[in-house]
Amino acid sequence: MSGITDLTIAEIRDGLGRKQFSAVELAKGYLANMEKARALNAYVAETPEKALAMAAESDKRIAAGTARALEGVPLGIKDLFCTEGVHSQAASHILDGFKPVYESTVTANLWRDGAVMLGKLNMDEFAMGSSNETSYYGPVTNPWRSRNSNAPLVPGGSSGGSAAAVAARLCAGATATDTGGSIRQPAAFTGTVGIKPTYGRCSRWGIVAFASSLDQAGPIARDVRDAAILLKSMASVDPKDTTSVDVPVPDYEAALGQGVKGLRIGLPKEYRLDGMPAEIEKLWEQGKEWLKDAGAELVDISLPHTKYALPAYYIVAPAEASSNLARYDGVRYGLRVPGDDVIAMYENTRAAGFGKEVRRRILIGTYVLSAGYYDAYYIRAQKVRALIKRDFDLAFEAGIDAILTPATPSAAFGLAAMATASPIEMYLNDIFTVTVNMAGLPGIAVPAGLTGDGLPLGLQLIGRPFDEAMLFRAGEVIEQAAGRFPVSEKWWA
Repeated sequence: MSGITDLTIAEIRDGLGRKQFSAVELAKGYLANMEKARALNAYVAETPEKALAMAAESDKRIAAGTARALEGVPLGIKDLFCTEGVHSQAASHILDGFKPVYESTVTANLWRDGAVMLGKLNMDEFAMGSSNETSYYGPVTNPWRSRNSNAPLVPGGSSGGSAAAVAARLCAGATATDTGGSIRQPAAFTGTVGIKPTYGRCSRWGIVAFASSLDQAGPIARDVRDAAILLKSMASVDPKDTTSVDVPVPDYEAALGQGVKGLRIGLPKEYRLDGMPAEIEKLWEQGKEWLKDAGAELVDISLPHTKYALPAYYIVAPAEASSNLARYDGVRYGLRVPGDDVIAMYENTRAAGFGKEVRRRILIGTYVLSAGYYDAYYIRAQKVRALIKRDFDLAFEAGIDAILTPATPSAAFGLAAMATASPIEMYLNDIFTVTVNMAGLPGIAVPAGLTGDGLPLGLQLIGRPFDEAMLFRAGEVIEQAAGRFPVSEKWWA
């Protein structure tokens, strides 16, 4: 069937149900795309045999009339998710050769619902990065290119492999994680939809930890409906994760089509930054008009502690990372570099196994947790975090249903463009997204336009805790007004 890999998940579901094609045909179509697109470096491990076996099982279930919610849908899985017997290394050398004997809860939920695994997707090492350039397996290349230029661009990070694979039709959808913007920023850079759910909505069990109080799994998909379908399967309460919250998971797809008439959409003045590019400002204004035309009431709000979010985040996240990554020592699994004694073996293994950015964040985290600086940095950052959350609480208590902001301060930039910049310049890519993680709120990035160079830009919607359904409703309004943004040229194929 021509164009089989251009179908959305909703269209795949309908096509398989009508017997227009088989799950095996679909899987083969994606595997062929993956083979042609290795120049993008989106996958770090491909699982064709597993994909075809899972697809064959889906065809049997469809024939028997027992199809499940994601029956036969081919997905890519971020390398941060543990998958039983399959490469799971967080794109790091220190986990070299690690194949877990267990399955993460999120991926187990997807397989339970009939999804098919195509392979493991590239990412920034241990999810530490905003460009997917810190991976041990090399950078991912964005399938988008600027108009009249062949210069390679980053896909964003840390879920750059997930976003690039969805945009390039190398999977129908993908799992991703978001600690400070790692779903929403790459989605905005690639013209895809990415939602970071409320903290606790998806289990973190079996996901390699970066910053435990900030990490949250979510999907990257081609459109809002597909993101809603995927999140319904990914989300669940899990007794193995004490941060998993026992609240019902609604049928997110059922929320679509309800529109935003009568809703109050907040516009935070603090997100209008000095030196904001005119194209970002224009996009934000356009988003406001779309929501207003659809019947929403626009309300100016203040989130006064926003300016402290980025520095507070880059204290809290490295502190938690330094604690979480202490377990990688070369003793039980992964890389081991010998030394004269056990201490030397630890030191040699960690020096060889961790990349530059990971080492930088471990050092920062260890410093702010040290006895002389714990109160001055870590405790103060946690107090700021509480104030950031309170800002959002006050806005929602005042009747705001969702908040509209830009998703990123720019479009995708060139590979190695930040090589000579200070780390702070790279960290500024998360300036619109980190507040959501600090407050534990849901946020969605929806493609909303193109730059003058033809690169995608996204808008972000922030919602009340566990009200992802509201974000899908409002996100769909933006999507319908803006249109879809498929990659115009498959230059890699």
